Amino acid sequence: MSDAKDTGASTSAEDTEGTDGRGTADGADRRSLLARHAEALDLFTDRVHAVGAGQWDDATPCTDWTVRDLVAHLTSEQLWVPPLVRDGATTESVGDAFDGDVLGPDPVTSWDTAAAASRAAFRAAGALDRTVRLSFGETSAAFYCGQMTTDLVVHAWDLSRAIGADEALPAGLVDFALGEVSPYAAELEKSGLFAPAVQPPPDADAQTELLNLLGRRM
Repeated sequence: MSDAKDTGASTSAEDTEGTDGRGTADGADRRSLLARHAEALDLFTDRVHAVGAGQWDDATPCTDWTVRDLVAHLTSEQLWVPPLVRDGATTESVGDAFDGDVLGPDPVTSWDTAAAASRAAFRAAGALDRTVRLSFGETSAAFYCGQMTTDLVVHAWDLSRAIGADEALPAGLVDFALGEVSPYAAELEKSGLFAPAVQPPPDADAQTELLNLLGRRM
């Protein structure tokens, strides 16, 4: 994983430390949660497919991350899902399997493959009722799925801004992400891995509130 300071939600197995395993996703209707997760995956996938051949080294709103770094970060996150959710693995047992270059010569195909595996793992029968073992301890797979969904939403905005794509996020995903991350947003900054929240303007819409909460400056 990149050593860059992420300016927003980052919910890979190694980056969730400091949260307590609670959130709106944990008690959410399973079908609704899976629908949001699928929508967020599709949104980020659309942006990955829109990256131009000459844009992979362009800067993003995430400090020190290029477009390729950002896509690699999200790809690595998706690769963690099958072993943690499907196989019951721990972060220790997976180790450094997903460190290094996870994109290879074809970043788009690498993303598509990882995203499909993540989607399948979360959608498997009973998957959201399982317990996953992250770096900070045990939590529900439903909570993990909610975190991953939020991360996809916010980073879709990062990628959109970086490549000049439409920055408007679906309202339903924005509302979901706000509800998911608000209870533990303050803990993210305390971890030292996340940029401080930005005070939103008085007339801020929900998308601006979400992005400001996670350190983005519009």
